[in-house]
Amino acid sequence: MHLQILDMDNSLAAQASLRDVAPWTSVSTLPLRDLGPQLRLWSRDATMMQARQRIAANATPGPVVSLLGSGDFHHLAVLLMEQAREPITIVHIDNHPDWVRLAPRWHCGSWVNQALRLPQVAKVVTIGPCSDDLVRPELKGGNLKALAAGRINLFPWQHAPSRVWRNVPDGPGHRYENGYLIWRNLAEVGIEQGLNVIMSQIGTDAVWLSIDKDVLPEGEALTNWDQGQMPLAAVLQVIAAVGASKRLVGADICGEFSPPRHHNLFKRWEARMDQPQRTMNATLLACNEQTNRELLVAIERASRSCFNRG
Repeated sequence: MHLQILDMDNSLAAQASLRDVAPWTSVSTLPLRDLGPQLRLWSRDATMMQARQRIAANATPGPVVSLLGSGDFHHLAVLLMEQAREPITIVHIDNHPDWVRLAPRWHCGSWVNQALRLPQVAKVVTIGPCSDDLVRPELKGGNLKALAAGRINLFPWQHAPSRVWRNVPDGPGHRYENGYLIWRNLAEVGIEQGLNVIMSQIGTDAVWLSIDKDVLPEGEALTNWDQGQMPLAAVLQVIAAVGASKRLVGADICGEFSPPRHHNLFKRWEARMDQPQRTMNATLLACNEQTNRELLVAIERASRSCFNRG
């Protein structure tokens, strides 16, 4: 497996140990800091096209795990998923469902909708949300249509029932009852039982992992966003389960912390409204590197599992 670092915001420059944490086929860094401010949070089509061209020029044969920097750049993952040449299921581990239909087309909170438009994407299985995005999700632009159609399966780590205004057919991660979506929370059913259900919903042989570290509690990562409660140990169990029965064709990780410096007034306003105001914390930044190490080791091992099964 190849390791690719997309240098958007300088958040990964100090994490030198990641290059040697696994037996990578190769390691590359793609400089994108000149586009970083325009790509951060959301981006116009023209800037995404520039990023797409640079990513394509840096493409390497075989499975690749890409580090994207801050979760503000999660929508760049779609440009990587575009390179898949077979049907895939996206296993998306995140504190947020990233399914907002009212946001700009290329937005870190709406990228799941763009991924679902790719012909090779069968569905998105989202694991781990605890965020307020699931409080009255219709009013916040949540893609309940895709949830109802089974294109999105959603498994929160822990969340109260969500008030909705129309009947949403039951799914593997929820049931509808008296105007509410009752979530089958993984923290309540247990990760082992939850994984049995999750893996049964993946109909493709090939899987793409997309991980935002804001799914983790603050003791295990420092990110630019509000963070959830899913333990790192549970995330590693998900990765291992994918490797045990599926073929991992690509992965991306975001959720670093980097101080936002927005020149765009709308982005500055959005960041102030949506993101907690945090400052650099050396201890937690070091924790980010250790968490990345554990994630990368698990992903590289999962990518080899299919060959060992053969």
